[in-house]
Order: sequence, then structure tokens, then C-alpha cells
Amino acid sequence: MAQTETKEQTSLASQLASGSYTDDYKQEILDDYKLAVKSREASYIGRKETLTGKAKFGIFGDGKELPQIAMAKYFKNGDFRSGYYRDQTFMMAIGQVTVQQFFAQLYAHANVEEEPHSGGRQMNAHFSTRSLNNDGSWKDLTEMKNTSPDISPTAGQMSRLLGLAQASEIYRNHESLLEDEDFQRFSENGDEIAWGTIGDASTSEGVFWETINAAGVLQVPMVMSVWDDGYGISVPRKYQTTKDSISEVLAGFQRTEDQEGLEILTVNAWDYPALLQTYSQAEQIAREEHVPVLIHVQEVTQPQGHSTSGSHERYKSDERLEWEEEFCCINKTRNWLLEEGIASEEELEALEERAKEEVKEAQKAAWKSFKDELKGELQSVENILDDLIAESSHSESLKQVKKEMGAPLIPLRKYIVTGARKALRITRSEQLDSKSELRQWLNEYNEANTNRYHSHLYSETDMSPLNIEEVEPVYSDDPESVDGRLVLRDNFDKLFEKYPETLIFGEDTGKLGDVNKGLENMQDKFGELRVRDTGIREATILGQGIGMALRGLRPIAEIQYLDYLLYCFQGLSDDLATVRYRSMGGQKAPLIVRTRGHRLEGIWHTGSPMGMIINGIRGVHVCVPRNLTDAAGMYNTLLQGDDPALVIEPLNAYRLKEDKPDNLGDFTVPLGIPKVVSEGSDITIVSYGSTCNICESVLPELEEAGISAELIDVRTLLPFDRNHDIVESLKKTNRILFVDEDVPGGASAFMMNKVLQEQKGYYYLDSEPQCLTAKEHRAAYGSDGDYFSKPNEEDIFEAVYALMSEANPAKYPPIYE
Repeated sequence: MAQTETKEQTSLASQLASGSYTDDYKQEILDDYKLAVKSREASYIGRKETLTGKAKFGIFGDGKELPQIAMAKYFKNGDFRSGYYRDQTFMMAIGQVTVQQFFAQLYAHANVEEEPHSGGRQMNAHFSTRSLNNDGSWKDLTEMKNTSPDISPTAGQMSRLLGLAQASEIYRNHESLLEDEDFQRFSENGDEIAWGTIGDASTSEGVFWETINAAGVLQVPMVMSVWDDGYGISVPRKYQTTKDSISEVLAGFQRTEDQEGLEILTVNAWDYPALLQTYSQAEQIAREEHVPVLIHVQEVTQPQGHSTSGSHERYKSDERLEWEEEFCCINKTRNWLLEEGIASEEELEALEERAKEEVKEAQKAAWKSFKDELKGELQSVENILDDLIAESSHSESLKQVKKEMGAPLIPLRKYIVTGARKALRITRSEQLDSKSELRQWLNEYNEANTNRYHSHLYSETDMSPLNIEEVEPVYSDDPESVDGRLVLRDNFDKLFEKYPETLIFGEDTGKLGDVNKGLENMQDKFGELRVRDTGIREATILGQGIGMALRGLRPIAEIQYLDYLLYCFQGLSDDLATVRYRSMGGQKAPLIVRTRGHRLEGIWHTGSPMGMIINGIRGVHVCVPRNLTDAAGMYNTLLQGDDPALVIEPLNAYRLKEDKPDNLGDFTVPLGIPKVVSEGSDITIVSYGSTCNICESVLPELEEAGISAELIDVRTLLPFDRNHDIVESLKKTNRILFVDEDVPGGASAFMMNKVLQEQKGYYYLDSEPQCLTAKEHRAAYGSDGDYFSKPNEEDIFEAVYALMSEANPAKYPPIYE
């Protein structure tokens, strides 16, 4: 099917080049023109709707209609888009957004049936096709035109684009995978293209350059369109790009007969025949040769400026505005249609009128659907309020509440909820049947709004990793004692045999087998396709993983050290952590990010920014094992689930001895279930990772001092203690110490909040809760730097002893008094 479509579209390009048109081609050209007019009208009306208050903010794709229509002609089923928030015309052209849906998103219609891209969660022009069935299982992506969930951060879509393209390379060369019927829903022989779009100013971002470089190295099927309208909001291109041209400055990336690289093409946004020829050429190169292509689309206009937040007349000269009018792609195409005799003036006027009328009707339908849904909800609570007004002694106040609830011209659920809550507050001292009915209604309404606005942060399917039950490691009577790295390596070996869709990549991951040899000889056994080295480029290592995970693979992206996670933190936070949420359960990216950290030497290898991490990547599970057997069990759990995760292996554990389990690849560590390392009755110590091991080493000294300490390893910070086991320990000991190596107020404060507030642990305290953390700075170099910067054995002993001494100074006399 794809080959037939390509042939037909190439023929259209040829027809345009020859200047000879059949009636069918004329109709196709006119249909394209009509779509351009419809999209432009949607932009114009969308701006008006925003400025009149019906929408909160508007950003539109006016000026880019024609190149997006040309691109859409070569976008096939199975292909993926990773795009820019001005691609509305493209999405309309591939049939993945209707004009009514476009306006439903503008109005933030929180109904996935009306607004399937995000269920009202994303601002307008942020698109996402629905890759998943309602049960969370994959649809057949080869039968769809796919778009990954858009994000607003400029150039943030680039790294994910690389992974979407690399997935085609994996499927094309991983023969055994596509022999499995389950994986045929993701690819047809790896022929799919990943299509990227970006505004020219955003090519200044580092992740753009990182992605372009990586694409050239990997030689993946990617077509990157740069929409160049000469500005980055108000800042002209000459301040953005060397040589004032992204294609010129990228000329060194151009492939030659002797060297691989990118194919770089340029075309004007208003030249319909040239656009079709250019995109036809780009598709052929990318799809058949698996070579990345960059198309610099020049002379783009922006009739309404950047967004509804300002006017472009403030920073564009009169001459520039006149030029934009003349070189508007729609105006240019209209003139071309007349010159070529494809349509008459009267025919074009009639077509334009029909197009604009269709947009108005779609806009009205979207607004009516949005308003009617809220009107129905308002009516249901107003009926209860009428009964409450009749029963209550505060009828006048309640009448005012009802009046205010229905007064706003722009309906919002906040007004409905505010009114209901105020009514309950006013009648708080009254016992009324209608008040009980209102309370019940509000509870049900809040539950519905929880689904509308809070659902799908994590998997809510049967495939959630939280549903994976614990399987303990099994040991022989005389288990082999090996370096911890060998437990991890041999466990990875089992996983790669069990899951052919699993692959791992990162700096020094392949030939070396990672810097700590946790993947030793894995590349020799499983090949470079599945165990691969990358360049030093953390942002796109993460992006490779996100893109491949969106296409049904199970990648493990290795970030060499925890400190380096900051290079890709934007992608972790803004993209990976929100994929499922911002698509309202329509897509998933179960990527595992593997890294290592804690307790090494020096400023750049001792970072433990756990507070930043856990507060920045909600939506990703965060696993903090204290040994490599636990780490292996976490990988075993995660690969049975469908959520993304970050696993931070303890850096000082690779050469420590651990007993090797007999059931490698099968034992699991449950997420969010702490482990009691040692039982005790006097005090509860809560920790994780390498610091937990230091706490364990102090236990004999505490016992010698007459202190019975219960040590709990939380094992995962996200989720944290799902069954509230820690508070059960606190009920017994009545004292608690949180120990970790983050800065003060970091992960220790998070743990304290969870236990004392969420689990109501403050009820059971006999002493002030304490946190023992690292200093506010990074650790100085050397063992002394580690000792004086992070919690050490003496610190832990003395913190525990001080709590006991305060409670019973006679039994535990102060050490320093």
C-alpha cells in the first residue's frame, strides 16, 4: 500500500513539474488549497475566541499550511511525527484532527471523546494520537498515522524524534523480532519514517544539535522540517543562527559519495510544486536508504505573530509586513492556481467561502458541545441548591451562591465546584436532607474530576508494575559468592534471552560492557543492535529510549553516572514523566533509565539530588537499591510492567561480594514495599541505597550501647511505602530517624512528610523526628571529603544515641557533656 501511495504522489509532483493536469489532479490540488484555507480560518477564529475569553491561550500554525500539506502527502501508516506546536494543518491533512477537535482542545474540553489528543489537558495545537486500547494494550500502529505527544519546551521534541527513527532501524535489522506476530503491529520491515518539525529559532537549542549529530552517526530514517519565518518571537534570525541560515551552517553535515551524513534540502514555503518535489525526494531517501534528511523551509510567514500574548506589529517593520502579505503561502498558491488555469476567480471564491463556513460550523459545534456538557452539570447541582434554599435558614446567602455559580459567560467547572463548596460551608451547622444530597453529589463530581484532571500519571492497567508480586531470590545450600556486578550481568543475560524486544545503550555500554562491567560480554552475545555504545550525549540517549519505547520496544537507556542525569533532566521531567498523563492514557513509554551513583569521590561523582529528581519526575518510578541483587530484581519487575522507571545502582557495590541467586531473571522486588533489614524496638531508622548499608554497619555498635534499632530500606522512593509499613514500625518504637545523602530538606523531607503526615505517624512520636543528611555542598575530593560531607558511621550512631539520650539520659548519658 505504501509503495502505491508513494508512486501516486510522485506522479502528482511530476504532473506539477510538467504543467499538465488531469481532472483528478486538479481536484487534489484544489482540495489541498481548500484545506489550507480552512486551517488558516481556524487560526483566525481561534485567535478571536482566545481574545474574547473563551480560551486561555492560543498558538496557531498560520503561514505554514502549504508545506505541512506537502509533508502530509508522504506520511504513511506506521510513520511517527515528533513535532512542533504549529502543525495543525499537517494533523488535519493526515486525518488525525478535525476542525471541531481543534477547537475542542482550544476550549480545554476535558472529554477524550471530544478532544482525543489530551482530553483537554494540553493547550491547543499539542497533538497526540491514541496508540493504546482502553485496557492499555497496544493498537496496531502500522495501520495508523502516528504522532507522539507534543510538548511545549522548545526543541524538546528533538531527542524523542531520534528514538522514533532508530526504532525503524531496530525492527529492520532484528529479524527474530518481526517474526513474532505480536511485534508486527509496530513495524513493517522497519520502513517507517520519523518526521520532525521545529521552528527555526528553536534550532539554537543544544538538543537540536545533539540530535542532528546523533542522527548522522546512526543513519536513521528521519525527515526534519525547519519552519523558518525569520524570527524567534521578536528576535530576528540574525541573532539566532550563524550565517543567518540553518541549512548553510549545517552544510558540513551534508552527506557525500564518500562520507555518511544528512541530506539537506531547501525549499520556499509558498512554492507548491517545489514543496511536493522536495518532500517526495526526502521521503524516498529516508524510507529507502535510511538516511536522515533535513528540509529547511524558507520564506515562511506568520500572519498573526507568535501567539495571542502579543502583536507582531510591535517588532516587524512595515516593509516586512507587506512582504508577508505578498509571500503568504495561500496568496501565492491562489495566484498560481489562476495563472495555471486550474480554477477561475469565481470557483476559488466559492471554494474559499465553503471552507470558511465549514470552519465556523465546526467551531460552533465544538463550543456548543463544550458548553452543553457543563450546562448539564450546572443544572444538576442547581436543582439540589433549589431544594437546599427551600430547606435552609440561610436561603438568601444560598440564592447569591446560585446566582454567582451561573453568572459567568464562560462556563467552567471551577464555578460549579466553588458554589457547591460555599453552599456546604454556609449550611455547616444545619442537618438537612438536601445538604446530604449536595455532599453526595460533590463527592461524585470530585471523583469524576479526578479522572478528568488527575488520572493516568502512572499505569492504571493490569500491566502496571505495581501489580507484579514479589518473588524472593532462591539460593542453593552453598551459594556462590561473587562480585555484585556478576549478579547484575547474569541477570541481564537472562532478561535479554527472555525479552527479545529489550536493548540497552549508553556511553561505554557496548564493547566495554559498561564502566563497571555489569554488561561484560553482552555485546558479543547479543550483538551491537541490542547492546550498543553511544556518544557522550545524555539528552539524546534518553530521547532514543523514549522514542523506541513509544514504538513497542523495551529500551534501557544508560546514563553513566547520576551526576550526568542533569544533562537529560528536562526530557525526563517534561517528556518521559508526562507521556501517559498528557495523552490521558493514550500513549505510554515504558523506558528504563539505568544509572549509578552515591558515595564516590569528588564534587562531580558524589551528587545525590534525590529531592530534585523525585519532585521533578513524578510519573516515573524511582528505584534506589542498596545492592545489586535488589537492582536485578527491580529490572525483573519493571520489564513485566508498562511504566517508565529510573534505577540508581549503588556505585560502590559492583566489587562487593553477594550470593548469586539460582533464579536469575525471575525473582522480583515489589515497587513501593520497604524491607525491614533488621528488627528493633527502640527506634526506627529509614534509609535507602548505599547509605542504608552504612546504617546497617552501625547496628552492632548500637546494640552494644543497649539500643535496639529497626532499620528499614525503602527500596523505592517513587512509589514510597504503599502499604504504610513504616508507620507500623513507628507504632512500636515511637522514635524515627531518616538518613540519606541528599542535601538537607531533600529526599529526607519527602520521606518525613510521607510517614508523619500522610501515614499519620506523628500520633506515635515520643521524640522529635530527626533527619540526617549530607551537607549542602558536594563532597570534597578524597575519602576525607566523603567522610566530612556525607553521613558516616559516627554521625549515624550519634544521631540515634542523641534521641535515646534525650528520652533516658540516665541510661544513655550524653556523649559530649
